[in-house]
Amino acid sequence: MQKRLIQFLLLLIMLFSSSVFASTADKVIRHRIPNSDFPILEAVEVPAGLPIVYLSGQVPTVQDASKPKDSPLAYGGDTKGQTIAVLKSIEKILEKHGLCMGDVIKMQVFLVADPAKGNRMDFDGFMEGYRQFFGAPGKPRFPVRSTFQVAGLVNPAWFVEIEVVAVKQ
Repeated sequence: MQKRLIQFLLLLIMLFSSSVFASTADKVIRHRIPNSDFPILEAVEVPAGLPIVYLSGQVPTVQDASKPKDSPLAYGGDTKGQTIAVLKSIEKILEKHGLCMGDVIKMQVFLVADPAKGNRMDFDGFMEGYRQFFGAPGKPRFPVRSTFQVAGLVNPAWFVEIEVVAVKQ
């Protein structure tokens, strides 16, 4: 009798555990900013048990090797071009880890002042590149995000550095 009771309890534990894990398969809860179509979220909830992946900050890669490495033209030219290059790099890294851009839940963006923009960060240029990856038709998932103007990055030709956090769903 006691052996059957133990087997029954173990079966209940296994069933309960699988239903808990199945319910976490409903995954991340994304809270939009009320009354806004801006492609960032107000908040994100990640259920316990889902793996979280933190990517180091990514900077623009060389887009035109014929240009000097200390020139913004080598890395996509302007903030928009560099943003696209950085987000493509992030996309490739995420794919190596079994993730996609829709799995990104948090983003921190560091923008350097662009001399061609009156020494202010080119937020509009950043957003033009960003919208190609987040919030565009067919890409409804986007992250919570912070954007900062910084004094500089390691290479003075870089205008953009982005780090992200993603969750495996």
